[in-house]
Amino acid sequence: GPSRTPGGRRGLCGAAMAAPTRLLEWLFALYFLSHIPITLMIDLQPLLPAAGLYPESLTELLQWYAVTFRDPMMMQPPEWFKSFIFCEAFLQLPFFPVAAYAFLKGGCRWIRTPAIIYSSHVATTLLAILAHILFHDFSKSEHSGPQTQRERLILLSIYAPYLLIPLLILFTMLFSRQYNHVEKRKKK
Repeated sequence: GPSRTPGGRRGLCGAAMAAPTRLLEWLFALYFLSHIPITLMIDLQPLLPAAGLYPESLTELLQWYAVTFRDPMMMQPPEWFKSFIFCEAFLQLPFFPVAAYAFLKGGCRWIRTPAIIYSSHVATTLLAILAHILFHDFSKSEHSGPQTQRERLILLSIYAPYLLIPLLILFTMLFSRQYNHVEKRKKK
């Protein structure tokens, strides 16, 4: 029969099992890398609307988005929503390049705890945002909000990836052998 090298069979299994995790790491890296310009150019605008920091093209982009997708929270954010934007600016934004680096490099176990904290935080905030989109009466909003179920679902679909990817990060950190593996120390 074929000769086996010590651990050769396991090495192939390990590589096969690592492939899906590696694909997820690339997805996570892309998520964090793309989040940097989105946060800086779009998401932070509601915190600094009159500061004149943003070029007209970016403020027009935000206005187009808010009108097209009927998202009044980005034009006139409620205080609770502003608190989430502050968290994005001061907690999440500094984490984005660190997480992007860790997931691009792959297999960085030190990212596990920060990624669990990040993903739990973001998933919690997104649940509040999604509930607001689904159940809030937007008829009294200064800026046009979703009125029909279809408009609510369209706006929900804009926010949904920012819940789903953090949940995927959380489950990967909790259940992937690569990130959840505890090495046993040899007794002397």
